Amino acid sequence: MITIKVQKQFGDCGMDFNLTIPSKGITAIFGRSGAGKTSLIKLFSGLHMPDSGVVSIKDRRLFVQEGTRNKPSVNVPIHKRNIGYVFQEPRLFPHYSVKGNLNYGVKQADQSYFERVTKLLGIESLLERQPNALSGGEQQRVAIARALLSKPDILIMDEPLASLDLPRKKEVMPFLEKLTQEVEIPILYVTHSLSEVLRLADHMVLLANGRVAASDTIENIWASKLMRPWQSFSEQSSIFEAVVQQHHEEYALTQVALTANSSLWVQGIDAEQGAKVRVQIRANDVSVTLDAPQRTSIRNILKATISDIEASISHGKKSVSVTLDVGEKKPLFANITPWALDELELTIGQKVYVQIKGVSVTQKDMSLMHDL
Repeated sequence: MITIKVQKQFGDCGMDFNLTIPSKGITAIFGRSGAGKTSLIKLFSGLHMPDSGVVSIKDRRLFVQEGTRNKPSVNVPIHKRNIGYVFQEPRLFPHYSVKGNLNYGVKQADQSYFERVTKLLGIESLLERQPNALSGGEQQRVAIARALLSKPDILIMDEPLASLDLPRKKEVMPFLEKLTQEVEIPILYVTHSLSEVLRLADHMVLLANGRVAASDTIENIWASKLMRPWQSFSEQSSIFEAVVQQHHEEYALTQVALTANSSLWVQGIDAEQGAKVRVQIRANDVSVTLDAPQRTSIRNILKATISDIEASISHGKKSVSVTLDVGEKKPLFANITPWALDELELTIGQKVYVQIKGVSVTQKDMSLMHDL
């Protein structure tokens, strides 16, 4: 596990982080501007020294200081912490070739690892070129490869796509998705983009006012009310980790299990049985019915129990969000009209059926949307 339990006073602004995160996979660091995202990673990496606290990676302590008046008993220098860092800007050395940039900071030559990383990032053909001859997306891929080639214990990515325009982001994103599958070291990924979080991260840390508001799986945080400020009523959705069950070759569909007793049909996925995928369902694509639908074009119909009903008014318009338990306490959100709420006389604890039209599936380096 990675532990960050530190305190730091920046003028009138106090930071107090108490956080333990997984030692594998991508952990997204998310929050509003000024929430403390950059401060957190600088305190972790040693760019800022905490007033007190503990920083460690697995059993290796990087910083220990008990009490604000004491000197730290452990304070590993930045260059010895073995942390890879990818900034918003590539920060390549203009007088070095791509190969020279990649080898900068390499402690011991490892040709097979070099070839693996350059292939992973798709930069094998760029090695003899100069940085000014690369696109923004290519430069950032070189920067990521350079960080990996130092063989760090952990990789920090500080909004690595923020400086890129949309076409370049689309260029880099598939390589980042491959990174999540093939790189075994933990990655801290700082971002303002929820779409990046959903496509890349396994774990999520939500920061607010220099504190940890939540630290959990993407699915659990996404389902919590803490995420409401980042989603308008029309953008509300549910996230599930699902498992591939079977393929329907004739109709090019794949069945994925949400729970032990509920599953969905989605557009065909090139994945073996048992593979994990992430399913996103927009609340506007979910309808509620009291009776089991008959002779309908909708393929995905689930039994559910209403666990919450929340009515709100925005810009003079009333809206209703219904939370449905589809099994194993996994929440599915549905947006309905006040008219439907009154006519169906929905109540908490009521058994209903839900029809799901739109399903978005993300599986490593693929993303698709379809209606069923």
